[in-house]
Amino acid sequence: MSEISFTVRNYRPADFQKYVQLHIETEQRERSGRYVSPQGLMESLARPNCSPEKNMFISETNGKVIGYMRITPELGIGRAILDCLVNPRYRRKGLAKRLFVIGTQRAKELGAKVSQVSIPVSDAGAKRLVSNMGFSVVRRFLELKLDIYNMHLPPVKPGVLVCRRLRNGEEDSLTQIQNRAFAGSWGFNPNTVEDVAYRVNLRDCSPEDVVMAYKGNRAVAYCWTTVDAEENAFRGEKRGRVHMLGVDPDCRKMGFGKEILLAGLTHLRSRDIQVVDLTSDSKNQAARRLYDSFGFERRSTTVWYEKILV
Repeated sequence: MSEISFTVRNYRPADFQKYVQLHIETEQRERSGRYVSPQGLMESLARPNCSPEKNMFISETNGKVIGYMRITPELGIGRAILDCLVNPRYRRKGLAKRLFVIGTQRAKELGAKVSQVSIPVSDAGAKRLVSNMGFSVVRRFLELKLDIYNMHLPPVKPGVLVCRRLRNGEEDSLTQIQNRAFAGSWGFNPNTVEDVAYRVNLRDCSPEDVVMAYKGNRAVAYCWTTVDAEENAFRGEKRGRVHMLGVDPDCRKMGFGKEILLAGLTHLRSRDIQVVDLTSDSKNQAARRLYDSFGFERRSTTVWYEKILV
């Protein structure tokens, strides 16, 4: 393909349909199996503190959106996450590099100390690009799956913990246990109640999909599950996800992780889910042992790259 002339500018709400079309055309060419949902894309842009008009840049040629760079600031831990996509027809033209330069500059303006990007281990082109731009590997995350349709799940027995679903208005309780459970964990930016309330009410989740575990009146663990019914209907699958699972640091090594995971899987099975996915930090050995004990298997690996900005 011959050289193209493109411009890069800030995203505007009027660009949304072209932004959706970019994802659709990319999936049509790459055949990754990802489901493109306009609602899901809209929800991702509407997240608290996302500010796409300030923190997202699109590239276009002849009025067609052919790529974007989105910067998500997580200044509580000093980082900005970069998310870039270029239409396969327009790759290897210097566009992705230009977008990364702009994204890194915006991250600096926002006050981030580092910029980070997540790339599937199989994407050699993207890994080569970011490496050439000064990014280096800092973490690997494992994508795991479990077939619960063909396995025996023991019943959740009454014990020290009382497990029940999250109720509307209890987002502050979920926020507190999540921030306690993941304090100091790599890549975890402390949540606000606004963040959690927004996420827990998206199309693939509801308060009832979050299982809370209480010891007395104190929340000590949780298993936050999600089910994308729209995507499942499109793909003819029955998949769910353990979005996050955490145990209060004061209550670890008591078997609570196993209890709350079992409660979460039992909930997903009650929703007719057959396969459960989750993401795990490769360096979190305690979590790996827990998931291994249930039979989770590795599906793929994602690599996080980082560039120091200061």
